[in-house]
Amino acid sequence: MSLSKAAFTIDVEDGISIAMRDAFSKQSEQTDRVVRLTQRILSLLDEHKVKATFFILGKVAEKFPELIGEIAEEGHELGVHGYHHRQFFCMSRQEAFNEISCAKKLIEDISGQAVWGHRAPAFSITPETEWGLDVIAEAGFTYDSSIMPINGIRYGWPDFPREICKIKTPSGYELMEVPMSTIQILGRQMPVCGGGYLRFSPEWLTQKAFEMIIRERPAIVYVHPYELDTEPYPEYYFEELRKARFLKRNKMKSMWLNRKTVYPKLEMLLTNYEFDTMISLVQKRKTCQKMLKI
Repeated sequence: MSLSKAAFTIDVEDGISIAMRDAFSKQSEQTDRVVRLTQRILSLLDEHKVKATFFILGKVAEKFPELIGEIAEEGHELGVHGYHHRQFFCMSRQEAFNEISCAKKLIEDISGQAVWGHRAPAFSITPETEWGLDVIAEAGFTYDSSIMPINGIRYGWPDFPREICKIKTPSGYELMEVPMSTIQILGRQMPVCGGGYLRFSPEWLTQKAFEMIIRERPAIVYVHPYELDTEPYPEYYFEELRKARFLKRNKMKSMWLNRKTVYPKLEMLLTNYEFDTMISLVQKRKTCQKMLKI
């Protein structure tokens, strides 16, 4: 059986409204930048004849249902990235169920297609929140892609397998897990192929890491639309940024570094490698995986 070598995934969220809430404790509306930037990714995928998986935030679907329809009409897979972009460690079990099941229903209603996959904001499924895997299964998802198999500061599950695997959740549900891609550097697992790791790594290193991964298992690429945004944010964002303390200001400014390199890196990957949707990779492996009890 021929197996695709990689999945191209997009976490569709509005960077401005999330930054306003999480960094400055200010509520703001979703901006139409998420639409324009996601459409830019759609055009890139169409140019390379690649189908991808879009993990959609419920608030984006609520504000811009036409974008969800456009993604579905172009034949891409739709998944859930939460409703309000709340990490699992910030929610109770019931709150988490409501967060992801409401987003799933909304996206399915808008698109008219089934939603199989889930990805937690900030990879917040960890040993401390493993109960979240029960919730994901209870909400009707076939697979999850929320685990970063590293020993990190903000997130990580160091001992989790790096392969796509079939797991038994703490309450005994069956779920497929698609962990994020890592490589070993100086004895430690390091993330690659997505987010800030993609922005800060030079193109040659990204390609070398990608080659190392696909020799052993499928590579999982992930990107946020805002990582392609090189235009200044609205003035209300900078008003809050100027009020912030030195460390927070510099942390927020670091989110802008190397954004101009993201699009060329994505072009390089899409030109040189074979991609498919996440559900396609999961379905091809589902029947040949042994069950792992976590």
